[in-house]
Amino acid sequence: MVAGPTDTARASHAPRPTASPRRRSARRVAAVAFGGAALLTSLAGCSAKDAFAFGWPHGGITPQAHKMYNMWIGSTIAALCVGVLVWGLIFWCVVRYRKRGERLPVQTRYNLPIELVYSIVPFFVIAVLFYYTAITESYVNKTSKHPDATVHVVAFKWNWQFQYPDAKGSNGQPVQTTGTSSYIPVLVVPTHKKVQFVEDSEDVIHSFWVPELLFKRDVFPGGTTNKFEVTIEKEGAYVGRCAELCGTYHSQMNFEMRAVSWTDYQKFLQDKQKGMSTPAALRDIGQAPYATTTHPFDTDRTSRTAS
Repeated sequence: MVAGPTDTARASHAPRPTASPRRRSARRVAAVAFGGAALLTSLAGCSAKDAFAFGWPHGGITPQAHKMYNMWIGSTIAALCVGVLVWGLIFWCVVRYRKRGERLPVQTRYNLPIELVYSIVPFFVIAVLFYYTAITESYVNKTSKHPDATVHVVAFKWNWQFQYPDAKGSNGQPVQTTGTSSYIPVLVVPTHKKVQFVEDSEDVIHSFWVPELLFKRDVFPGGTTNKFEVTIEKEGAYVGRCAELCGTYHSQMNFEMRAVSWTDYQKFLQDKQKGMSTPAALRDIGQAPYATTTHPFDTDRTSRTAS
């Protein structure tokens, strides 16, 4: 039978097959997901360096900070590899075993090789992560019996006192620097030397934190002493903070860590032993006499209320 003109016209105007509702829905979800990811990336304003750090802050100035950074990057890459594998298996199952009719696909049960793989592989991943975590933690927490420099950190509401047991004043006590509401205490430490911080609190729990160290440790009262040790690689002025909510002026409990050369550090201690103030001793070694990374907090509530 030969198709006439009418049949040909009908065939040309016949509706074309369209994608199923399920496929259209999947496309919409994929488009929304892609658009959301692009929007989040643009709003975050992350650089390539930040993106590949996976959220870990930059600027570590100690070998301990570098060790923790490497641990973080390695763990994140391992997690991403596991995630990509799992996501790939999920999508493969979705595509390979999608519904093609009313007949159920072949069911796999009691597959001993697969069950062994599912048990051994996660155990292996956990064991490797545990090993590197233990190695890194031991390295970060390691302290020396005879460090090159020791600083006794005393926290109180809401300021800091830094004592230098290696240098005694005329009264036979370690020289020290104490902060007040009008003076930001400056902690002076040497670079490229093992510096041990010994911490105590006079009242409540505080936390000694210098962001560039990528490390903080709580300061406890009641005779509980904490300590840690770092080797600072770069000279400079670094803001320090209390990282534990300790009361009304917790957010203003700041200090400054001034990293100087070993020669300047020894000169600073000698000046303190002679009775010089911390600003005068800092000026004598060519440093800014007062904190440059933070400033004292105005404790006059009347002026703050009026303003």
